[in-house]
Amino acid sequence: MYGGGESVHSFFSQNPSPIDLPRRSAPCELIGSLFVFSLVDEVSAIVLDLGSYTCKAGYAGEDAPKAVFPSVVGSIYQAGATDEVKHEKDSDSMYDSENADKIKTRKLYVGTQALGYRRDHMEVISPIKDGVVVDWDIVDNIWNHAFRERLLIDPKEHPMLLAEPSFNTPQQREKAAELMFESYKVPALFLAKNAVLTSFASGRATSLVVDSGGGSTTIAAVHDGYVLQKAVSTSPIGGEFLTDCMMKSLESKGVMIKPRYSFKRKEIRPGEFQTVDLDIPNTTESYKLYSQRAIASDIKESVCRVPDTAFEESGYANVPMTPYELPDGQTIEIGADRFKIPDVLFNPSLVQTIPGMESFAGSASVSGLPQMVIESINRCDADIKRELFSSILLAGGTASMLQLKERLEKELMEEAPQAARVKVLASGNSIERRFSVWIGGSILASLGSFQQLWFSKAEYEEHGVSNIQRKCP
Repeated sequence: MYGGGESVHSFFSQNPSPIDLPRRSAPCELIGSLFVFSLVDEVSAIVLDLGSYTCKAGYAGEDAPKAVFPSVVGSIYQAGATDEVKHEKDSDSMYDSENADKIKTRKLYVGTQALGYRRDHMEVISPIKDGVVVDWDIVDNIWNHAFRERLLIDPKEHPMLLAEPSFNTPQQREKAAELMFESYKVPALFLAKNAVLTSFASGRATSLVVDSGGGSTTIAAVHDGYVLQKAVSTSPIGGEFLTDCMMKSLESKGVMIKPRYSFKRKEIRPGEFQTVDLDIPNTTESYKLYSQRAIASDIKESVCRVPDTAFEESGYANVPMTPYELPDGQTIEIGADRFKIPDVLFNPSLVQTIPGMESFAGSASVSGLPQMVIESINRCDADIKRELFSSILLAGGTASMLQLKERLEKELMEEAPQAARVKVLASGNSIERRFSVWIGGSILASLGSFQQLWFSKAEYEEHGVSNIQRKCP
């Protein structure tokens, strides 16, 4: 039964560690105003984590998301509602969305395949800016793609657990709830903070979460299952920022990354290929950048590692070069940048030494990771500081970078109070680290003791959307 009076606080105090994941939770039915779980069919809650870089979706009780795809979309404006956009096999990922203020109709292309196919005049846009949703129409289409094209489910039959930023506003939370109940008719909903889910995935009700994802890095203190808002801090330096640093640095050395759509390779003799550039007009700058970033991101993930100590040009002048073969067949060699670019996480002022990135205005005001951690812990009450220093959790794709855990722990030991026992914890499995928010949601939504915490559709209809603030603190 569903919609009881137990608080999240008491839930976490009774469930301080993760439970072995059940394969599936029981299905749900709406009977009057009650939400009842039965064991008739195999239906479970759906866990959704829409990040600034990727959307992760899957079934509660499973150990990894079933669907992971970009959280940016392709967008083409057309002159009239009857005009058709020429497309190939991606019609299943194409949605119409009419904007009343504009005469034009916008067609959105969602998912990896749809974005991988170059189209004339297609812009690549994100619904999220600085961690906040700025285009709910795109979010609606992303959710629709996740449900109907990837998970192949009817959202009316599944309760939904949505991960949300630790600093999410009441207005954003209510808009998400309204969309879920009104557009998708979900039977029940729960909104959970990213940091709380990461903490729960590691078996802790209290921790300091360092979540370095695609769009930003967020530090959040969690105490007994609550995010302490006074101790949340964010930095614009995340995976995409470091990818841009890599691209600009390569460009300054004369290396231009050719998008995959801009050339073809033909075999002129056995084992020898020739690259032929293609003339493709009407390709937008945003699509070109999206395609180049995908390659630069792979370069970064393949060759970069955090240096053991603060980066200095002189110390890395003679570092061995590491080769990388680009899609067009040319092999490039990367030297000091392998260490310099990851060190931007620790020393943002390094950005000023990367040609093309000098315009980044925040490098003077943005703190490095160790400073952000210490500042965040210092904003907390004295009686939990020691516990936070000993439970620093790394999460997010960027946090999976080689040697990041060791370097962060080393610098914190040097700067933390003497009495503090510093411990930085990270899953040895990069998949678990990358998906820790989703995994925490999967564990949480599949626990029998959690079922009374859902915000049901009946409660939404009776008390209104603002009640989400009380049910999901």
